[in-house]
Formats: sequence, structure tokens, C-alpha cells
Amino acid sequence: MKILVTGFDPFGGETLNPAWEAVKKIPDTINGAEIKKVMIPTVFYKSAEVTEKAIEEFQPDYVLNIGQAGGRFELTPERVAINVDDARIPDNETNQPIDVPIKKDGAAAYFTQLPVKAMVTEMKNAGVPAAVSNSAGTFVCNHIMYQVQYMIDKQYPNIKAGFMHVPFIPAQVLDKPGKPAMNLEDISKGITKAIEAIVEFDGKPDLKMIGGTTH
Repeated sequence: MKILVTGFDPFGGETLNPAWEAVKKIPDTINGAEIKKVMIPTVFYKSAEVTEKAIEEFQPDYVLNIGQAGGRFELTPERVAINVDDARIPDNETNQPIDVPIKKDGAAAYFTQLPVKAMVTEMKNAGVPAAVSNSAGTFVCNHIMYQVQYMIDKQYPNIKAGFMHVPFIPAQVLDKPGKPAMNLEDISKGITKAIEAIVEFDGKPDLKMIGGTTH
């Protein structure tokens, strides 16, 4: 099994992005799965181009995109991506689309194929705060999740994919009173545990309840 894992570069005035910093730390093999790590730009459409090039070269079975969600307490696998870009701030190339469809011929929304409840269960069992999220936002994180699902819909039907948000790390909140943070080691451990769940649940239904069973 091969899994492509991406992390975004820094954006919004930050000097680092915990998504990519944590992805760099995960093992190259997890439960027998070969892991390919790629940094992608926090740029609408260009992020999808870089990801698709990696898909073509690596031919993964799974794609897991990782992004930063400053203000969240937990690692949050996303359930759904929606067909809209609505940027509160510009991306790294000053693009700021407002209420624009990502793909005019795409579905209104795409659901992940990843076992998000099993991923959360595995992370929490390892002592890492985690929760399923039902909104990936409308910035480049939702954009890349939607774009990969569109690729699956139109071109790569055998790939399964999804997105997970991670919190700030402590160095990022020194000037942000009241904002939660998680240390980089725990974020990296959480990503690793989430991937372990993806491998374990390959070909199986997701858990019905977090911490529960498939029955």
C-alpha cells in the first residue's frame, strides 16, 4: 500500500506551518504502507497541481492532506469538502476568491473515503486530542480536499482520500493570547496514528461510533 501525505507551506504571516513540520517527522513506512511526503503551496489551484503531479508520479492508494487550523484544540479529520472558495485572507500569491465555485462541473460537496471515526479513535487511544470535523472551511484547506475528491470522481476512481486539520504549535501562539496549541511531537504522533487506522481499516467500514466497533 502507498499513501501520499501532503502538508502546506507557511501562510498568513507565519514563519512555519505545523502541518508540514509534523508531516516531515512521520515514519517513511507505517504498518507496512509506504509513505510519500510532499509540501504543497498555500495557493488556490496551484496546490492541486502539485498534488496531482505527486499522484501521477507516486500512484498512491490513499491521499491524506494535512493543514493548519489555528484555534482548534484537536487534530480533526474532515468529513466533507464543499464546492466554494471564500477566502478571508489572500493566499500566498495574493489570490482571494470570494464565493467562487472550485469546479463548475463538480458536485456541491464530496465526502471523504477515509475512516474518520477510526482515525479519531486511534489518535485518542494514543493520548492525542482528536475529533471529527464537519467543516473544512472555505480557504485552501477545503480547496485541496475538494480538488482531490474531484480528481477521484473524474480520473482516479481507485484512490481514497481525505484531509486533516492540526492546531498551532506553541511557538505560534506566543503573540496570540487564548489560542490553543499542541506540541509538534504530539501532532506528528497523531498523524501517524491516523495513518495506522487508514491501513487497518482498508477495505473495511468505518467505526459507527468513536471508540466503538464496526458492528
